[in-house]
Amino acid sequence: MALLEVQDLQAGYHDVPILHGLAMRVAEGELVAIVGPNGAGKSTLMKALFGLVRVIAGSVRLDGQEITHLPPERRVPLGLSYVPQVDNVFASLTVEENLEMGAYLAPYEVRPRMEQVLELFPLLRRRLRQRVGTMSGGERQMVAMGRALMLRPRLLLLDEPSAGLAPSMVDALFAQVQAIRRSGVAIVMVEQNARRSLEIADRGYVLASGRTRFEGRGADLASDPEVARLYLGG
Repeated sequence: MALLEVQDLQAGYHDVPILHGLAMRVAEGELVAIVGPNGAGKSTLMKALFGLVRVIAGSVRLDGQEITHLPPERRVPLGLSYVPQVDNVFASLTVEENLEMGAYLAPYEVRPRMEQVLELFPLLRRRLRQRVGTMSGGERQMVAMGRALMLRPRLLLLDEPSAGLAPSMVDALFAQVQAIRRSGVAIVMVEQNARRSLEIADRGYVLASGRTRFEGRGADLASDPEVARLYLGG
């Protein structure tokens, strides 16, 4: 049984569907990349999975449990974490305070959970007292992902994690995503760097106009001439 299973999903804003009958699945510990042109519905999909936009029809199941119409605060205890593209840190708080905020469901396990996060993001260990608003974009993204991992999720949703980062930081971010996956956390990642994300993903979905245009192994999609011509810029 898939960890996440989506069937015939229609979702959107004010009863206007952006997603049209979309289906996808994610296995335990799997990294799945979602790519496609602007306006394809990628971020809407992420918000629908986390309960931030209205599902008009279809179903979302997490580990076999129906969560289609649950609000986000009821999805989190079931093992779902979400890192949005923007406004994903508390800029006025320190790194340590941001991580502590992430463990709000387990206040007596803050230190052991923080230690696990710092093993994944060793740079943050040296910045625990630094206010996050003074950090670079790549460092802030580490904080955002680290805070989401404080919940010990089974599935982590990442929306455009490399957006706005310097090229040197993009390599580090993708390495961190792979490290998170090796720790046993399944990941669904929407990413503007489509080719690179498909290359590291177990599987991928290419969206267009709110529908799945291609799906398959990530490496196969990255090397597919038609996918490259239509969606990867070459």
